[in-house]
Amino acid sequence: MKPGKAVIFSAPSGSGKSTIVNHLLDKRTDLEFSISATTRRRRSTEVSGKDYHFLSEQDFLDKVDQGAFVEYEEVYPGIYYGTLQSELDRIWHAGNHVIFDLDVKGGVKLNAILKTRALAVYIKVEDISILKARLLARGTESQEQIVSRIDKAVDESTYETKFDVSILNHDLSAALESAEHVVNHFLELNT
Repeated sequence: MKPGKAVIFSAPSGSGKSTIVNHLLDKRTDLEFSISATTRRRRSTEVSGKDYHFLSEQDFLDKVDQGAFVEYEEVYPGIYYGTLQSELDRIWHAGNHVIFDLDVKGGVKLNAILKTRALAVYIKVEDISILKARLLARGTESQEQIVSRIDKAVDESTYETKFDVSILNHDLSAALESAEHVVNHFLELNT
């Protein structure tokens, strides 16, 4: 069996990375989603253990102390996200490749840790106003949270060059096709 690989998708909030990741999961049976851990509140549409492992801040920090995370980040003040080593082990032991939907700093950090075993893909939009419109349309964040996410997106855009590949999500069909192409190429390469 070939060793499992990792595909990391990162982008500012509202760029469409989750839509692209879900599309790839539908297209490839050898890809499995890595469920991140977080301390943020669960949205009404989310399921614990499927969308995220929702943890209290204390439980999260205890797992940090235990060395349970491959990487973690305090994405917003008091809001942590992290990749559990147990997720990678579970997926690779099943003979699959891991696909991640991570914040930008987490994606950079994980790519540096996994090196040639990973492909890091940055999803971008043409203009910050597009992100704002998408976040407003989602209706899941307060105005204050949207402002915070937009400020963060401006900072995150400076990390684009730290990724292996960038995909512009101006036209969703074209972005999905580009994502399929780069992921298929990477997963079919021998390590």
